[in-house]
Amino acid sequence: MKQLLQNIKTGKTTIEDVPAPTPREGQALVKVEASLVSAGTERMVVEFAEKSLVGKARSRPDLVKQVLDKARREGVVNTMQAAFNRLDQPMALGYSSAGTIVALGKNISGFKVGQRVACAGGGFAVHAEYNVVPRNLLTPLPKNVDFESAAFTTLGAIAMHGFRLAEPQLGENVAVIGLGLLGLLAIQIASAAGCNVLGIDLDPKRIALASSLGLQSASRQRAESTSQLFTANRGFDVVLICADTSSNDPVELAGIIARDRARVVATGAVGLNIPRKIYYEKEISFINSRSYGPGRYDSNYEENGQDYPLGYVRWTEGRNFQAVVDLMESRKLKVKPLITHRFPIEKATQAYDVITGKKKESFLGVLLTYPEGKRKEESRITFPTIVNRKSSIVNLGVLGAGLFANSVLLPSIKKVDGVQLVGIASSGGLHAQHAGKKFGFKYATSSDDEIINDPNVNAVAILTRHDSHAELVLKALKAGKHVFVEKPLAINSDQLSVISKQLQKTDNSLLMTGFNRRFAPLAISLKSLVSNLQSPFHTHYRINAGYLPPNHWTQDPNVGGGRIIGEACHFIDFITFLVGAAPVSVSAHALPDGGKYSEDNVSMTFTFPDGSIGVVDYLANGDKSFPKERAEVFCGGAVAVLDDFVSLQITREGKMKEERGAQDKGWVNEWKAFVKAIHEGGEPPIPYEQLIGVTKSTFAAVESLRTMQTVKL
Repeated sequence: MKQLLQNIKTGKTTIEDVPAPTPREGQALVKVEASLVSAGTERMVVEFAEKSLVGKARSRPDLVKQVLDKARREGVVNTMQAAFNRLDQPMALGYSSAGTIVALGKNISGFKVGQRVACAGGGFAVHAEYNVVPRNLLTPLPKNVDFESAAFTTLGAIAMHGFRLAEPQLGENVAVIGLGLLGLLAIQIASAAGCNVLGIDLDPKRIALASSLGLQSASRQRAESTSQLFTANRGFDVVLICADTSSNDPVELAGIIARDRARVVATGAVGLNIPRKIYYEKEISFINSRSYGPGRYDSNYEENGQDYPLGYVRWTEGRNFQAVVDLMESRKLKVKPLITHRFPIEKATQAYDVITGKKKESFLGVLLTYPEGKRKEESRITFPTIVNRKSSIVNLGVLGAGLFANSVLLPSIKKVDGVQLVGIASSGGLHAQHAGKKFGFKYATSSDDEIINDPNVNAVAILTRHDSHAELVLKALKAGKHVFVEKPLAINSDQLSVISKQLQKTDNSLLMTGFNRRFAPLAISLKSLVSNLQSPFHTHYRINAGYLPPNHWTQDPNVGGGRIIGEACHFIDFITFLVGAAPVSVSAHALPDGGKYSEDNVSMTFTFPDGSIGVVDYLANGDKSFPKERAEVFCGGAVAVLDDFVSLQITREGKMKEERGAQDKGWVNEWKAFVKAIHEGGEPPIPYEQLIGVTKSTFAAVESLRTMQTVKL
């Protein structure tokens, strides 16, 4: 399928052939008929991308600070590689579209194939021939609302939410400052709600357009005098700021024309230096509106389909979408007169020439349209043929093509001899297409099953979100594939039990989890030391993990498993590697979450069969500029300190020696070990008892944390 993409690194906006996405659980696949180009959000993205590297840095000093902090922690080379990899990721533009459902994922109710819908959400309702959209971001369309009108639904909900935040009453006076697309929607919504509305703008054409819709409007020059006449010198009860300007004038004007104790709501991107005198004297309430309504930025609502009870949240973003569509159906919200440009998806880049001013044309509503016809099976893109090596080859299929895959794993795999990159999959298809071309895969697809069932693939790398790991591991093992799965192996005991049983039946497939740190050069040196000393030891591993908000997907126990299961497994495995056996008990304690954290300021103590003790302090409440990892090992009269995989200091008999180099956490070496094991057979690089034991230990740590008791394994 064709999709519009933005390359943040080069600044190029392009139309690419991308595998059609595959709907996951709770999603619908929609054939798009029309999508709306946002002259605000999307223009800002494109203009940012077109800046030079220095220009990008000047416009986002917050990101520059993050890069500098990372460079201090991990070194300049690693940081620059990570930064350029992030910039190189293609960005899907668009967040408002409409079309027809052509397929449904599992467990999505209330919709059916063939149903006409409006679609919303960044990353979902993108400018592409097909969209996969979660249930709460879909809105059914009545017969008399056409696709072009429905493509305005998301923007209409932004105007609707801003209007609701002002809590207007029937018959109140409402001013709308800024009659761009958002303002012309807001002014119609306020009028439909029974308010007396006046629009204000600098552009005579937009004032005339508002008048043609039967709405009163005034120029900026006459705004104050017209407002006095309109409100009988009382001032406006509500002022909605829908302008798009860095100027502070809209906020100042709002204060002037507002009545005593009025409500001012900003939905547009404007200067926010509120003049204290007039806002204080009138005791004006000011609200900065956040997008479409309650549910926005809540992954449980938007992605997992968990709605808010109607009795507690009357107007969620989804219910705002429906209200906008209802206004269109009743002809109280007219969007056809707002359309100034239509471009077929093949010529979509011309739309951005218009909204960025490269083409000197006035514009308002800019739509992209899509070709008619039956759905094509386009879940796969084939790349130019790659010549096979003569040596024994690991024919690799990769599931997942996110940032970690592109910036860390795939570059590491490219450095390993004996690997043939066959196919790569991502649910949306876009990232698979990008990574497929970048790293030289034969094909890209949106179907995991296509990779797993491909007879030309004998090894599968699973780099997807944590909740899918166990299911995909089982599928791949049952298909007779060798499997590399990024941590964690599983996120609950039931998943782990099923994998364990499958491993007992499997003698011709290799399973390995991405515990890369045990393969790091400095880790191998440290292992050599403790092995030679041949005595139990004490390890203290401190991780300055950094803060993640509670709504981050890794914190969701059903998606990411939480940070102990999802990431702390790395450090438990590292100590397990040094000891050579999995823990036999664990006790865990945590700082109070205080509504900010999610069981991620934790101290865990593990005991091992030989009497060794390992303490893992996983902390999210530190400063990110401080180095992330430090392990101290006390053993047989020696002390070893491993600092962030940059240096290893060993002190023994009064002498200290140090190994130092660029940070290397073992990603290349783990893949060399995986490939070697496939070529030669024999024991897996990580013994299964340790793979299973470490994963069990993470579950036990969570149990100990919550029961305040030591858990034996």
